[in-house]
Amino acid sequence: MWVVKHTLSWKMGNVSKTVLFVSTISRQHDVLMGSLYSVFCVLSLLGNGMLLFVAYRKRSSLKPAEFFVVNLSVSDLGMTLSLFPLAIPSALAHRWLFGEVTCLCYAVCGVLFGLCSLTNLTALSSVCCLKVCCPNYGNKFSSNHACMMVIGVWCYASVFAIGPLAHWGSFGPEPYGTACCINWYTPSHDALAMSYIISLFVFCYVVPCTIIILSYTFILLTVRGSRLAVQQHVSPQTKVTNAHTLIVKLSVAVCIGFLMAWSPYAVVAMWAAFSANEQVPPTAFALAAILAKSSTIYNPMVYLLFKPNFRKILSQDTQTIRTRICLSHSKASPIKAQQLQSSQQCNKDATVSTPFSSGLVESYGACHVYAEAEPRFQQTSPQRTVRILDGIIQSEIPVRHLTNRMQNNLL
Repeated sequence: MWVVKHTLSWKMGNVSKTVLFVSTISRQHDVLMGSLYSVFCVLSLLGNGMLLFVAYRKRSSLKPAEFFVVNLSVSDLGMTLSLFPLAIPSALAHRWLFGEVTCLCYAVCGVLFGLCSLTNLTALSSVCCLKVCCPNYGNKFSSNHACMMVIGVWCYASVFAIGPLAHWGSFGPEPYGTACCINWYTPSHDALAMSYIISLFVFCYVVPCTIIILSYTFILLTVRGSRLAVQQHVSPQTKVTNAHTLIVKLSVAVCIGFLMAWSPYAVVAMWAAFSANEQVPPTAFALAAILAKSSTIYNPMVYLLFKPNFRKILSQDTQTIRTRICLSHSKASPIKAQQLQSSQQCNKDATVSTPFSSGLVESYGACHVYAEAEPRFQQTSPQRTVRILDGIIQSEIPVRHLTNRMQNNLL
């Protein structure tokens, strides 16, 4: 199952016993695992960090359902910061490097953040189902309700994370030897540990997965049934329906990715817990652990790449940072700084909403002026235009052709 090597080291006349957990898989597999963990760690830090930054920037306009997205990112980031810094060097060293106490902390963090993510996704699916299938009740779901459910998610996960510390179950090295988690082989000779494993499997995997599958089944049936009506009758609820459809698609993508990541580990763990004399191959546990830890990168990828308002804020912040960097580099040249400021103002003025238009924001393109341009490239002033709606006829004219009164109303 794992190899434990006891070594005695003399230090200042006292004997200290150090327990080294030696890997039971090949060194090549350990190097591959460490390399994959390194990639997961970098992607998770960047993705979840950016997602939390964007959520902070739009904190005043966060929807109640998006509270669970933020909480999921927090739990993913917690798993990244607590597990990868220990798992990566241990995998590369071909043994666990940090002793029994750190092994215990590693296992607690792994169970806590992993169960928090799964429970959080369960709560998110329930809220989405309530808002889409029962809008009369779902529209009453507020931010206070979301905060209370988030607190409940952490409390629920904490019960199973600290259970082994109270001797309900136990923690120990993973069968492949370079990480720590629940001791899946203990139930074969401990009835209390068996009850913990059964409770963990039922209440932290079977029940959440059932709720998630049923919730999204009801959602898909509801959306499918109302799609024709939404297409035929444009009503004030159309935008709300579109928002619901978007959050459903994103949530389904996150849940599918998360369940695909954790289901192999659940199957392998149950195989180890309930097999009488059969030992699970350590390589199977190692592969399941890699898939489980990859779950930390799905959430930010889906929300940053496919959610329009998250992506829009990130794009705006990126453009602002680039502009500030260019301005800091051009302080020595007043002409270049003036060009950058003119370019930034031009980009702001490129989108004009006028009282003469149909009420929608009209975009006429951006005017870009590059600070690093050669003197031979001349800066051109943008031509601002407005679109006038007269009955069903639209016409576009330059701003300078308007009367002074119209220009004052426009500006």
